[in-house]
Parts: sequence; C-alpha cells; structure tokens
Amino acid sequence: MTPETLASYQPVIGLEVHAQLLTHSKMYSADENEYGALPNTNLSVITLGHPGTLPRVNRTAVEFALKMGLATNCQITRTNLFARKNYFYPDLPKGYQITQDKTPICHGGHLDIRLADGSTRRIGITRIHLEEDAGKSMHLAGETETLVDLNRAGVPLIEIVSEPDIRTEEEAYAYLAEIKKLVEYLGICDGNMEEGSLRCDANVSVMRVGADKFGTKVEVKNMNSFRNVQRAIVHEVERQITILENGGEIDSETRGFDAASGLTNGQRSKETLNDYRYFPEPDLPPLVISDEWLHRVRAELPALPQQLYARFTGELGLSDYDASVLIDQKEIAQYFDELARLLPPASAKAAANWVMGPVKSYLNENALELSEFPLDPGQLAGIIDLIEAGKLNYSVASKQLFPYLIEHPQANATGAAEQLGLLIQADTGELQTLVDQVLAANPAKVAEYRAGKKSLTGMFMGELMKLTSGKADPKLANQLLRQGLEGVG
Repeated sequence: MTPETLASYQPVIGLEVHAQLLTHSKMYSADENEYGALPNTNLSVITLGHPGTLPRVNRTAVEFALKMGLATNCQITRTNLFARKNYFYPDLPKGYQITQDKTPICHGGHLDIRLADGSTRRIGITRIHLEEDAGKSMHLAGETETLVDLNRAGVPLIEIVSEPDIRTEEEAYAYLAEIKKLVEYLGICDGNMEEGSLRCDANVSVMRVGADKFGTKVEVKNMNSFRNVQRAIVHEVERQITILENGGEIDSETRGFDAASGLTNGQRSKETLNDYRYFPEPDLPPLVISDEWLHRVRAELPALPQQLYARFTGELGLSDYDASVLIDQKEIAQYFDELARLLPPASAKAAANWVMGPVKSYLNENALELSEFPLDPGQLAGIIDLIEAGKLNYSVASKQLFPYLIEHPQANATGAAEQLGLLIQADTGELQTLVDQVLAANPAKVAEYRAGKKSLTGMFMGELMKLTSGKADPKLANQLLRQGLEGVG
C-alpha cells in the first residue's frame, strides 16, 4: 500500500479495557479471588449458578470502580442497577453474565495522554461499568479436548470504554499505558496483561480524510500486550483500506489477533450491537452511592501520575523526560516524591539522577522490587546533602558510600562517610604537597601544557584524584593545579 493511499484515510479507534480487580473475593460471592490456584478450587454453589443461590455485590469492587471513575474525571451514577447479559459463555456456569447496562457506575469522563513529541491529547471515557469475568477454556498441546477452569468465573472486573477519539496506534499505546499506570497507582489491578488481569479489545474503523461519518467498525480481540494492540491496529487499518480501495465493504464483526503472524482473522459476525438480550438482574437490589461514601473514597485517592508529573516539572523543575521516567512506576514515583520533600528544590535534579541511576541499577542487577530496597529516602537524602554541600565526591559516594549503606542500612550517611574516611580533604597545605608531587612526576606533560595543550588539565586532575582516593575538594584541587601549571605562586 502506498503512503499516499494510507494518508488519504483516517483511522478511528476506541478501546475497551477490562481490568481484573484486586479484591480478596469474587464480584457476587465470597469465593476466593486468587490467581494461580489449582483449577476449579475457588468455587461455591453461587459461582456455579446452582438453583436457589443469591448473588451479593462486593463492596470493595464498587469502591475500586469509584476510584477509577474519579481518577478519569467521570461523573458517578448514584443509583446503580445490575443486568443479565445473555450470551453463550461455555466457561460461565450461570449461562449469563451479571453486568451493568443502562446505569454504568461511571460515565462521561476523560483521560489526557502525552505523546512522544511532547503534545497531549484528551481521550473521552464513555463509561466504566462493573461486571464478572468468565472462566477459562484451555487447550493443552497435543490434546483435542477442551479443559475448563472455573476459578476465574465471577472474578470482579471493570470495563473501561473509551470514546472513538484515538486516531493512531501510538495514541492507543499511550492511552493503554496511562490506564495501566492509573490502576496500579490506585492499587485496584496489577496491570499484568500476560496473566490476563488487564485485557484490551480495539474497535477499529477507517474513513476518508475530511469525511464526517465514521466507517463500519470491527472489534479486534485476543491481544495480550501493548505492542500487540499496536500491531493489530496497524494491520486492521491496512486491511480495511485495501478492501475499500478494491470496492468492497467492511463487515461488522469480531476478529482475533494472531501474534505470530501479525494478522487478524474473522470470528463472529455482529449483525446488531444489541444481541445480548439484557434485562434487569432480579436478584440484586439497586446499589445507591451516598455522598458520605463517595467523599470517603475520594479522600482515599493517592497522588496520581499526572499530578506528580505536574509537581515534578513545575515545583521541582525537572525535565519532561525525567518526570516521565519517574512516574512510570508507582513505587519509584512515591519514593522520589518523598526523597524530594526531604531536600531543597535545588537538589531535585540530583535526587532524580540518584533514583534513576544507582537506585534503579541496584534493583535491576539484583532483580529486586523497590519495597526490598534497604535504604529509605532519608538515608539517600543524607548522601545527596553531603555531595551538595561539597563534602563528598559523587564518584566516591556512588562507588563506596552507597554500597556500604546498602550493606549497613542502619548506618547514618555522614557518620559512615567519616568512618570510612570518604569526606573531601580541604587542607590547602596537604593538597598543595600532592599537587607538587603530580607535577614533578610528569615534567614532559607540564611542558606540553605550558606550550598550549590546555586539555591536559583533566589528566592532571585524574592523577591527583588517584593520590587522594577521590577525596580532594575538586574546586580547590583545580585551582592549585592551574596555579602550578601556569607557574603562579
């Protein structure tokens, strides 16, 4: 397909994200919500849909949905009704799904995403509703039978449905990344797409550039990574444009995505969108969200990624890159935020460099989570204070003091630096003696310097730092070196 043909069409994309909620029990029963349990062990007669059993709404799941709605600037539905969605679920024992139809708990919100070029786009959130997950059908290698694990049946979900505001695969990636960060910051979902706790379906259509009517949309399913969502969108856009360019029509259908081939394939025709025969769930009364309940949930919201980004770039003056890296992971962002509050604003860049440098390197090299990092923000602030005060060299701090404190996490940065003899030497007389020693040992280089090769200053500084084990005051050392090299004094 030529770039000109591709550019003559506008993709229109909406995403449906299902997030499994980190509750202890299921959506409508007390059965345990645990990933990785032995198959068909987290079950009861309620999950199995036995006659005479009654569902009951999980209060924590409701609060998690409210948190996501507030975080995405949604309006909250105060009186919620539940509905039965009738569809053939081979792995949902009841034969229907309890969900929300006419009264999603959250609606009319938006999410701002930041793109690689620094621009931002606002993506509308149509609705967020509560529902239960289905079980899992499994096909073992070499086996023709289908095995069913019903542990996942009844696990609480929120479905986050965007407006068709996304126009490129890059925007889709940025939107998903922002959703993932939000559910992790809120502590409502672990965001693990490989384990299926975060799943995405993409509604994709194309229309001529300048047209005012959307094309026929296709729903693409079976994507287990952000990258695969991008790949599926790229393929589907090109597939639809090819059909239209050849005079064909787009079928309204669901299509699966094959990660191995990068292609989508037809699954089920969708002649009508309302083919689920929704009707009110007769066993659940209306769920009313009171002012008091909503205010309490709002008060429990943590600082969210965009709020921290604004603080890091505004109050602390960090670059877009530094702030974006820091907020990418909740634990890193919170650690840095606490660290920065212990230091003057002028030290924020140094703090960011330490967190993104030595701290993350230590965690990566040792395959640790930040919760397992032995130094609290106060101890790291102590190291940075010593460097900023000119009492400690960064190289010495990162190579000697930092590892020592990791091995002795109860130690104090200043006390440890004194004990190890790492503090900068500011004795002019002692340093002058060492400067004279360096110059006397390198007469040829001194002559080259005096002949105009000023770049040799770095070599002399390196030799001096070796003699002092990196503990010389850099400013004083540089001053004495230059005086010696210039023959001053």
